[in-house]
Amino acid sequence: MIDWDDIDTVFLDMDGTLLDLNFDNRFWLEFVPQHYAQRHGLSEGEANLILLPKFKAMEGRLEWYCLDYWSAQLDLDLPALKQEISGLIAVLPHVTEFLDAVRAIGKCLVLVTNAHPMSLGLKMDKTHLRFFFDAIVSSHELGKPKEDPSFWGGLRNVQAFSCGRTLLVDDSLPVLRSARTFGIRHLVAVRKHDSTRPARLISEFMAVDDFREIMPG
Repeated sequence: MIDWDDIDTVFLDMDGTLLDLNFDNRFWLEFVPQHYAQRHGLSEGEANLILLPKFKAMEGRLEWYCLDYWSAQLDLDLPALKQEISGLIAVLPHVTEFLDAVRAIGKCLVLVTNAHPMSLGLKMDKTHLRFFFDAIVSSHELGKPKEDPSFWGGLRNVQAFSCGRTLLVDDSLPVLRSARTFGIRHLVAVRKHDSTRPARLISEFMAVDDFREIMPG
C-alpha cells in the first residue's frame, strides 16, 4: 500500500493512531462529567447537558486540546484527573513493530500531536514511545491545531520535510484534510482507533485497521 522508496519523513499522530483512544474517550465522556457533576452538585445527565455543547464548540480549535483551558472552564484539576486513570493508557497493536521497521529502513520519524504538553509527557512516560522518534512536536508549541492548514507551514519551520515525500498517519479526518490542503502527498487514516469500538468505515483516504497493513518490508 505504501511505496517506501517514495518516503523520507513519517509523521505519526499519537491519540487514536499510536495510542488507544479508549483512554481519552473514557476520560472526556465519562470521568470528566462524573467529577464535574460532583463538583457542581449535578447529576451526570445534567453535567453532560452542560459539557457536551461546550466541548462541541471547541472542536478543531487549539482550546479543545488544552488542559489549562478546560481546567479553568470546568473548575477541575484535569492533569491530576488524567494521572488518576493513567493506567488506561495503552499502545495500539503492532505500533512498536512498525516503529522499529521504519527506523530500520532509515526514515525520519516525527510524532506530531495536538496533545497538551502535560498529556503528551504523561503518555510518553507511560509508554516509552519517545525513544523511537527523531522529533516530537505538539501543536501547542506552534499555536495552531493540526486541523488548520497553516499548522503544517509552522511545522516546516521547525522540522524540514518535503510534502511529496512525507507520509502522515492519523485517525482524524479533519487533520488529514488539512494536511492534504497543505500538499502532503501520502495520507493514511486509522479505522480502529478505539479498541472498545468497531472499526470505522473510511472511504475518503487510504485506511488501515492497524500498522501491519503498511509495514515496511
